[in-house]
Amino acid sequence: MSLALIVIAAVLLVRERSEPEVQARVQGVVEAADASGYARAAGPQPLSFPADYGPHPDFQTEWWYYTGNLAGEDGRHFGYQFTIFRRAMLPPNQRAERASDWNADQVYMGHFALTDVSDAEFHSFERLARGGADLAGAQAEPYAVWLEDWRVEDVPGQPGVTRVQAAAGDVAIDFLLTDGKGPVLQGDQGYSQKGPDPGNASFYYSLTRLATEGTVTVGDAVYPLTGLSWKDHEYSTSALAPNQIGWDWFAIQLDDGSELKAFHIRQDDGSIDPFSAGSFVDPDGAVTYLSRDDFQIEVDKTWRSPRSGGEYPARWTLAVPSLDLRLDLEPWLADQELNVSYNYWEGAVKVTGERAGHPVSGNGYVEMTGYAGSMQGQF
Repeated sequence: MSLALIVIAAVLLVRERSEPEVQARVQGVVEAADASGYARAAGPQPLSFPADYGPHPDFQTEWWYYTGNLAGEDGRHFGYQFTIFRRAMLPPNQRAERASDWNADQVYMGHFALTDVSDAEFHSFERLARGGADLAGAQAEPYAVWLEDWRVEDVPGQPGVTRVQAAAGDVAIDFLLTDGKGPVLQGDQGYSQKGPDPGNASFYYSLTRLATEGTVTVGDAVYPLTGLSWKDHEYSTSALAPNQIGWDWFAIQLDDGSELKAFHIRQDDGSIDPFSAGSFVDPDGAVTYLSRDDFQIEVDKTWRSPRSGGEYPARWTLAVPSLDLRLDLEPWLADQELNVSYNYWEGAVKVTGERAGHPVSGNGYVEMTGYAGSMQGQF
């Protein structure tokens, strides 16, 4: 997915002021000058499935990220984002035996958003919980990640099928996702470098084509839908380099059966970081890895948030000359900004263009950070 390294600990410091022990432990995490004692992504290592679908608690940060575009038979279009983040509060060498199920050395944050194109409505929600007393957690076999009643989990007896469920306010999703291609290892065999410093990297894989069916509920209305979802799973002990302020992340699914992932890390002088990268997945699953110089992203239009004041790109041209691929991307709604513990834009986009002289179309998701304030200091 994305590079969404989140300060869950800092958020909990605000949300749980009434609990001195939690506050003190979180304050220690926030003030820590380094990541001593945590595992780090220092180079390629084999990823193994299904084990690596699950949690990696010795790394400081981890997230399971689902986005998708779905439509009903009448053409009514929805986009969704469902993310659960994990943040370690103590490195492995400082963890003690739990005296109670309520004690936790991991905390979790969830983001759930729904784009209702027909009604021009964007709904977004945030939840937080400690990784104790079964309030939140993750496991590999059977695969499950949960935060209270927000859940993604394997469907018993149906290999490759997971169920995603979330509800908040007057909206809810309940989807079945069927994996069509298996894990795509991003970067160098799953080792995705984000900067020049040692360990400034993550382990990162994607499930780029998840056939999706289920329902969206808005108020009293229930909409049966079908479409495609995308999953990113990353874990790391990392941070932005001092001159990196944010990123633009694109996940695109085309109607010819191919997928494209691309991200730009933006520097404080307006330039694009050399560690920006991407990948292209053919319909047959073959992967072409892309460096920063292999693709170009041009901004054709911008939109200013009336809440955060951030000015975000709102239409793009994305070209990969070596693949003879040129795409035009436009948000299904301009306003898909989440105003949660921090401000960022994450939304559904529609895609048209050409590949090797043939027209293609599709949908995707774009995440943009650092436009309503630098992401420096956010983790």
